[in-house]
Amino acid sequence: MAGAVLLAWPALLNGYPLVFSDTGGFLHQTTGPLMLWDKPWIYGPFLHLFHWRTTLWLPLAAQALVVSHLLWVTQSVLRGGATPGAHVAACTVAAALTAAPFTVALLMPDVFAPVVLLALLLLGLGGGGLTRGEAAWLGGIAALGIAAHPAHLPLALAAIGMVLVTGRWRGAVRAALPLAAAVALVLATNAVGHGRAALSPHGATFLLARLQADGPATEVIRAQCPAAGWYLCAFADRFPMDSQTFLWSPESPVNRDAAGQARFLGGAMISREAAEIVAETLRTYSADVAGAILRNTLAQIATISIGDTLTSHNLATALRPRIAEAFPGMELAAFDDALQARDALLPAVAWVVPAHLVTLILALPLLAVGALRGSDPLRRWFALALLAGLVANAVATGGLSGVFPRYQARIAWLLPVVAMLLLLPPRRRSA
Repeated sequence: MAGAVLLAWPALLNGYPLVFSDTGGFLHQTTGPLMLWDKPWIYGPFLHLFHWRTTLWLPLAAQALVVSHLLWVTQSVLRGGATPGAHVAACTVAAALTAAPFTVALLMPDVFAPVVLLALLLLGLGGGGLTRGEAAWLGGIAALGIAAHPAHLPLALAAIGMVLVTGRWRGAVRAALPLAAAVALVLATNAVGHGRAALSPHGATFLLARLQADGPATEVIRAQCPAAGWYLCAFADRFPMDSQTFLWSPESPVNRDAAGQARFLGGAMISREAAEIVAETLRTYSADVAGAILRNTLAQIATISIGDTLTSHNLATALRPRIAEAFPGMELAAFDDALQARDALLPAVAWVVPAHLVTLILALPLLAVGALRGSDPLRRWFALALLAGLVANAVATGGLSGVFPRYQARIAWLLPVVAMLLLLPPRRRSA
């Protein structure tokens, strides 16, 4: 609980849990209820499991406790046992010197990215150091986290792949079970909500947004139109455009047709056509697509900050109405009074950003030193798998969607924290 309080300090300073425009959509999944075309029906029910239309402080408390407990178990596996003092020290480092609290205190599925990676690595590499209860808990929370966001599927595959590289076949099976459960959960919810048992019924729209912004899909549209008969042929001269503009701008071809009429759920309406264009792009410009993904991945690895989750951008239209219609008046008043809603949060915490940068720069050499201490191969494999997970996260987000500071900040904080745990002296000999 002490670790959870430390990891939630930005919310305490803000006077309210940190929120994002998409938080309103996740709330609407159950308070509406509404099956959103662009989001799995997972994180919204997770929030509802704790808020029950009363307060969003309870989901925040749940997130903070989950992450704090996961760091406790990580220490236990890496050191051969956990101590309260070392746990509070690790959480203090995470809270004071990394972006961890800005992920933990944010009501978004981003919090599950580090949870998925740590949980699967603990199951796969450190299974012998877990109790049956811990293993069951880690499997359940990993399954929930993988299902909560499509970008967590490649992250899970990377973690399982690293376990396979070590030759720990039983560990790979333990880590693969949550992935199988997550896939089954997503398929089932999409079959009920969208009528399609698919991992991402409309995911092609997001891929098209990225590929047209990078250029290859734009070339396909121009070359194939008007003969292809695609809806987007009428807008060929407007491409390429920023991927976020393509997806969300009211004036985008996705959301407004050539006659100027608004298209409700335009992203879903265009997904089948998007799948055709994406398939043709991959067939015709595979090398260009690979190059663009590599460039975007490298840019995402180097783009790490907290600023894009701390402003009031779109909160008044995307989130506030959801709170007003489903929660007590006191909750709405607390949201309105928070620093973030008044655009005062980012200036209040800007001083921590330089410390985050310095900590990340020092993390890699410290991680290497900690991994090479002692003769236990678990330490080295854990560090290597952690790095592989960070790269996989960058591919799944920046490479395939868009480069945003929060995407890598939500997981990069594991580097210095795990480095610290590896540098602590072991409590007993490794088995």
